[in-house]
Amino acid sequence: MHDVRELINDGPVAAARLARRGYELQLEPIAAAAGRRTAAMQRLAELRGALKRASRGSQDAARQASRQLRAQIQQAQAEVQEAERYLSELTLTIPNLPMDEVPDGFSEKEAVEIRRGGPDPVPVDEARHHALVGERLAVLDMTAAAKLSGARFSVARAAGARLGRALAALFLDLHTERFGYVELSVPYLVTRQTMTGTGQLPKFEDDLFTTRAGDRELILIPTAEVPLVNMYAGNVLDVRKLPIALTALSPCFRAEAGSYGRDSRGVLRLHQFEKVELVRICAVENARSQLELMLRHAEECLRLLELSYRVLLLPAGDLGFAARITYDLEVWLPGGGAYREISSVSDCGTFQSRRAGIRVRARDGGKGPVATLNGSALPIGRTIAALLEQRLQPDGSVLLPEALVPYAGFRRILPDGTMSREP
Repeated sequence: MHDVRELINDGPVAAARLARRGYELQLEPIAAAAGRRTAAMQRLAELRGALKRASRGSQDAARQASRQLRAQIQQAQAEVQEAERYLSELTLTIPNLPMDEVPDGFSEKEAVEIRRGGPDPVPVDEARHHALVGERLAVLDMTAAAKLSGARFSVARAAGARLGRALAALFLDLHTERFGYVELSVPYLVTRQTMTGTGQLPKFEDDLFTTRAGDRELILIPTAEVPLVNMYAGNVLDVRKLPIALTALSPCFRAEAGSYGRDSRGVLRLHQFEKVELVRICAVENARSQLELMLRHAEECLRLLELSYRVLLLPAGDLGFAARITYDLEVWLPGGGAYREISSVSDCGTFQSRRAGIRVRARDGGKGPVATLNGSALPIGRTIAALLEQRLQPDGSVLLPEALVPYAGFRRILPDGTMSREP
């Protein structure tokens, strides 16, 4: 959410920045709603003052005036609430303002490649596609998943299931033991208010799975970022205890509205998948350095797995709704002959903290919003896909990277799908 006063005062600048995202800012209704709210709040203050003065008069006169004033105060309070509701309705769908350093453009074509990492990319080879390799080794079963739940679900089997468990443990240990994140186990069902706090609602209603039990509605999380950030909703944090670094493994549920026909083969775009998420909460002035730190943490996952990847700075028109700057980590998939996103690391500035009411108490006693950052490190399914495609051996086996072997308990998936401890 935006600071309405700043949005109005910086109107032309804000409009120009949002235009880089392809969003047309309509300031007139926002300014009008803000004016109505201000007028209603002034009237409310005047009526409360009048009530206080009336209480000093004679008992009969005070009683008569108080009844009238209290009715007027109740009406003024309703006007304030209605103005705030409408102003919130107008501003909750406005995306975050991109930072000046973010390049122009609306797709990956305009993204700026920052660097590449890992071994040299394996040559393009359609036979390496993870759906084919996974079926051949009997570690991925899309047919069984479709029978159970329909399209865009997967079943990991035997070595595939064990590999997923090993990856999650490796990622969590890396971030808690080396990088100082606190691991949490969070609810997978949350309220609409919680979804609104991080920007999923009201903008992305169609992308969410909603559940009902009686008259109670809860929504399945699309990422652990939602509960991790909202752990501090409504809180005033001590600046001396920042940054806060959190991580969690969770399933992610996404309707993928509008994506049908894209990435329908394999596990790249599913309705349900597991992911290790990173969240950092920090002072606003430290957000940029914290973003670079989180990027290095996510990259370390790919380095440990000896995977070829690249880092991109996304253009303004390709940013997520809540982000003001985003780095994408893309892993090389030789089966499809392309780099594909495996992590996004984003700085949301104060956008989420204003929505969720997360503030910091500064050393001078003042209070203000904090910055929130989030990133994937990493999604389990896409990481398995990258391992199957990049680490497929000439004999048809898949060789695990050394860092993963202690967690998996095996070193190689043999051509018949069995697991071997031998090199």
